[in-house]
Amino acid sequence: MTWAGALRRAGLGCLLAATVACTPLIRNHGYVPSDEDLAGVLVGVDTRDTVADVIGTPSAGGVLNDGGYYYVSKQFSTFAYQEPKITDRQVVAITFDGEGVVKNVERFTLEDGNVVALSRRVTDSNIQGVSFLRQLLGSIGNFNADTLLGG
Repeated sequence: MTWAGALRRAGLGCLLAATVACTPLIRNHGYVPSDEDLAGVLVGVDTRDTVADVIGTPSAGGVLNDGGYYYVSKQFSTFAYQEPKITDRQVVAITFDGEGVVKNVERFTLEDGNVVALSRRVTDSNIQGVSFLRQLLGSIGNFNADTLLGG
């Protein structure tokens, strides 16, 4: 093999590696039943137990008064060093009446959703921008002899 042939193969290998490295990484999380599976759930007929038998147990459930079943699925796409982005989200909500019979079956997608801003409760530090030495020297005049002697 000649140097030119080896150099050409190395260049092709580098080009192939660069092309593969620029492919987005797709991750799927969660489970949402298909439309065919949901067709087996009859509104006004099926109960919580029959829904769990037909399409499986949900990934989340309502927390108040034995609320509905919620099946959630997300698809993330990550490209190179960038932050992952949600490319698809589906939520199937099955609600029940007071007797546990299916009242409604709804499917929501990413286009149906709204961004909800969550409030953060973080206590801010009052020593930002103050160095350790300044904190140490700043406390020199704050001592009281009475408190040091226990009186």
